[in-house]
Amino acid sequence: MAVYVITGVSKGIGFEFLRQLSEDKDNLVIGLVRNKAATEKKVAAELGDRPNVHILHGDLTNYASLKEATAETAKIVGDRGVDYLVANAGLVPEFDAYGPVSALADRIQEVDAGAAETFQTNVTGQLHLFNLFVPLIKKGKAKKVIAISSGVGDVDLTNQCEIDVGPIYAASKAALNIIVAKFNAQYKKEGILFVSISPGLVEVGRYANATPEQMNGMMGFVGKLASYAPHFKGPITPEESVKAVRSVWEKASIEEGYGGAFISHLGNKQWV
Repeated sequence: MAVYVITGVSKGIGFEFLRQLSEDKDNLVIGLVRNKAATEKKVAAELGDRPNVHILHGDLTNYASLKEATAETAKIVGDRGVDYLVANAGLVPEFDAYGPVSALADRIQEVDAGAAETFQTNVTGQLHLFNLFVPLIKKGKAKKVIAISSGVGDVDLTNQCEIDVGPIYAASKAALNIIVAKFNAQYKKEGILFVSISPGLVEVGRYANATPEQMNGMMGFVGKLASYAPHFKGPITPEESVKAVRSVWEKASIEEGYGGAFISHLGNKQWV
């Protein structure tokens, strides 16, 4: 039996984490979302009655909501604490996703506002989340904090494949990896594993409404990944991604040198 807290479970791989982990009725799974009512409705419709699932309101851009979610989690778990904190929630901005970095040159206000929101969600919001939940992680048995990052935050991949799209998002994920390493530096001596894991390139319907120009940018990115990894056949499903990420975090330990690491769903630096 394990206690999991997962952020961003309303859709995509977050919902898949919730689905897979709650299949074991002995697990206690707590999901944090911005829209509690809508997510509870989705869980009921797609997963049925799962008494081991709790949905709480928690918004990475609202510290008070995170603090309240932590307090509610403490009431639910009691002395068991939290075994796994899965920091899955994040913002993938649209404004810089498809074009080269030079396309942002004349979009000053949009870039400034978009970067502020992206970093508040993907960096400082995660920092607050970790600090708030560490006391509960200390009470747990597994003591693992997993940040869902992205391979686009890897400098070597960016340079090797000349990936010039999504600079703000990539920078936010690189910053998240540093935050994870900083928490590892403080807490590994207390037996808490902090690790960043990229879930791979996952098909979650994000580009269903993309314009032809946007799709060209996306296909250019995918083409570069295919050159980087000839075996790459395209995005994987949320089910495949979550199974792989879970396998990685189960194997990861401080003793094996994973503290503060940034690795892929394959458990290494191969990003697709």
